[in-house]
Amino acid sequence: MALILNIETSTTNCSVSLSKDEEILVLKEDNNAGYSHAEKLHLFIKDVIDTTGTSKANIDAIAISKGPGSYTGLRIGVSAAKGLCFSLDKPLISVFTLEALAYQVKSPKGMIIPMLDARRMEVYSAIFNSDYSLQRKVKAEVLDSGSFNSELEKGQVYFIGSGVEKTKTLINNSNAIFIENKLPSAATMSKIANAKYKISDFEDVAYFEPYYLKDFVAIKSKKI
Repeated sequence: MALILNIETSTTNCSVSLSKDEEILVLKEDNNAGYSHAEKLHLFIKDVIDTTGTSKANIDAIAISKGPGSYTGLRIGVSAAKGLCFSLDKPLISVFTLEALAYQVKSPKGMIIPMLDARRMEVYSAIFNSDYSLQRKVKAEVLDSGSFNSELEKGQVYFIGSGVEKTKTLINNSNAIFIENKLPSAATMSKIANAKYKISDFEDVAYFEPYYLKDFVAIKSKKI
């Protein structure tokens, strides 16, 4: 039975869970719009471990949400996960952020499109079927009124994630189901992480990098 520490920092939600097989034992998270990851992540990790009465040494693996998402958030999460793997000599498991987000849709009857807000009218999205199998790889796309028409013509489509708010202003279709106020969470990483653990699908800790999808763009200061 695998005891896995799951870390999710790809958005404003700083989220950590400890799972045994696929069962979440403890979940600690905080969605602070100001990004509280640097201050709270290590405290959350300590809290979830202490709450179960176990120790870091008893953890079998560390699972990290690999992106896409916030450049800063992903860097903080991956750095923490790699540090734990090195210090504890534990394997690193990467979880596709949008796949874990799709698992928040319970018993879907159609396609699932998890999406994360990007700049302006852009989102990072992927498409999964009702069995949570990937049907279209992740990409950055600019939304318009015709977005996802081919999927909507086939039946119900569940839109979930921080990109939903801008999507629902453009798409007017009875097959569109908008699940609002949802962000990636360590609560839905366990099934994916446990499946990877069983087949030893681990990352090279030394060389693993987050999946940013797009290069980081620094905004120039307006100060003279």
